[in-house]
Amino acid sequence: MKNEDFTTTMLVNASPAEAFKAINNVRGWWSSTLKGNTEKLNDEFHYQYKDMHSSTQKLVEVVPDKKVVWLVSDSMLSFIMQKDEWDGTTISFELSPKAEQTEIVFTHHGLVPSVECYDACYGGWSHYLHESLVPLINTGKGNPD
Repeated sequence: MKNEDFTTTMLVNASPAEAFKAINNVRGWWSSTLKGNTEKLNDEFHYQYKDMHSSTQKLVEVVPDKKVVWLVSDSMLSFIMQKDEWDGTTISFELSPKAEQTEIVFTHHGLVPSVECYDACYGGWSHYLHESLVPLINTGKGNPD
């Protein structure tokens, strides 16, 4: 069976350790106004974008320089019918060295084409990952918010 979870792959000009550190600097690439902690196992943080999206993520797996997994424990997406569509989904970042670079495979498990949020969330994740996280890793400057 084909995996339909939203997945994107990025290649960055950094070591796995540098990429891992940037991924965990969620304020540097997603939102500078996050509340909570974003670095260690069991840390929780809350994201809020206007009245359109709020969600709480908990770090449920942290393997230094290799993998980070967030569990979405509470969400509210005002622009869709099932406002808590992200609840229970997981978000993972898997890192592996590729020559002088690092490959990052991002997957939002549960964000599949059949859910209402898919198109908007696909666009949002693509923006924050490719236009903010990658520059943060490669240049030290992300584009959060």
